[in-house]
Amino acid sequence: MDFKFTEEQEMIRDTARDFAKEHLAPLAGARDEEQQFPIEVIRQLGDLGFMGMMVNEKWGGSGLDAISYVLAIQELSKGDASAGVICSVNNSLVCFNIEKYGTDHQKETYLKPLATGQALGAYSLSESVSGSDAAGLQCFAEKKGDHYLVNGTKMWVTNGLHSDYVVCFLRTDKSHKTRGISAFIVDKKFPGFKVGKKENKLGIRASDTTELVFENCMVPKENLLGEEGMGFKIAMETLDGGRIGISAQAIGIAEGALEESVKYTKAREQFGQPLAKFQANEFKIADMAMRIDASKLLLYRACAMKDAGEKFGKEAAMAKLFASETAMWATTQAVQLHGGYGYTKEYPVERMMRDAKITEIYEGTSEIQRIVIARNVLNW
Repeated sequence: MDFKFTEEQEMIRDTARDFAKEHLAPLAGARDEEQQFPIEVIRQLGDLGFMGMMVNEKWGGSGLDAISYVLAIQELSKGDASAGVICSVNNSLVCFNIEKYGTDHQKETYLKPLATGQALGAYSLSESVSGSDAAGLQCFAEKKGDHYLVNGTKMWVTNGLHSDYVVCFLRTDKSHKTRGISAFIVDKKFPGFKVGKKENKLGIRASDTTELVFENCMVPKENLLGEEGMGFKIAMETLDGGRIGISAQAIGIAEGALEESVKYTKAREQFGQPLAKFQANEFKIADMAMRIDASKLLLYRACAMKDAGEKFGKEAAMAKLFASETAMWATTQAVQLHGGYGYTKEYPVERMMRDAKITEIYEGTSEIQRIVIARNVLNW
C-alpha cells in the first residue's frame, strides 16, 4: 500500500488548512455563540472549488478524488466544525446525488450552481417519526398531472435555512415501504414550501438545522431524481459517501483538540513543571494521537475503495464509527487536560467537545454503524 499523498492532494490539504486558520478558526467561537451561519465563508469556499470537489469539471466541479475531499474536510473542521459539515453536506449528499442520478437538465440547472458555490444544497431524509428507521417516513408526494403535490414535515435538515435547493426523500406509494419512497430536487421557491423551526443545538451551532414544511407544495415532475420508487436505494447509497465526510469532520475536531491540548499542557505549569511532563497527561496525549491516526487509516481505506469503484459501505461505517467515537473521547480528554479552563469558553476545546457529539448521531448513529458492519461481516 502507498501511504503517501500526491502533490495535488497535499496542495488541497494545505490550501484548506491555510483557509481554516485565516478565515474559520479566529471567529469560530463568536459564530458558535451567536449561531451565525458563515455564508460569506461558504461563498469563498465555493470560489476555491471546495463546494463541488468530486463533481466532474463539465458540471462546474473540481474533479478531485475522495482522498482530496476528506483531507479538505478535516482541515476545515479543525478550524470550525460547522463550516466542515456545511461543506460536507453540499458535496457528499447533494452534489453526489444530482451528478449520479440527475438528468442533464437537472445538472445544468442545479448541479452547476451547487458545485461552484453560487448556490447551497441541503439533504432531507429524516422526519419526526423516522430517524434510524429511514423507510418509515410519511411526508407524501401525490402525482397530479405534470407535478407532485407534497404535504408533510421533514426534520433535522442541515443547511435547511440558508440552502437554495434540497434533495428530499418523499413517500410516493403508501402501499410499499422501501419501494414507496422517491427522491426529488426541491427548489425552495416552489409554492407551498417553507422553512419551519430552527433547532437550538448543543453543538455545530453556526450551521443551521431546521424543519421543512410542505403545504400543498407543487414539485414539477421533471424534478424527480432517478425513477419513482428508487428513493430509499438512493438514500442508502448516498449515506455511504456521506459517512466518509462525517468521518473527516470528526477527525478534524479530534485533531484540533489534540493540537490545543499539546499547546496548553506544554505552556501550563503545576508543581514546578509543565503539565505535559506528567506521565498521566502524556498517556492521554499518546492515546489521542494513536486513535486519530487509526481513524485516518480507516477513512483513507474507505476513500481508496470509493475511488477504485469498489463497494465501501462496511469500510465507511467502520471509519465513521471509530472516528466519531474518537472525536468524542479526544475532546473530553482535551477538556480534562485544560482543567477548569477547559470548561469555559475561553478555550476552544469546550466548543469542540460539544461539536463532536453530533458526529456519533447524524448520517447514521453509532448503533446503526455497528449494525451495518455486523451484517456485512455475517453476510446477512
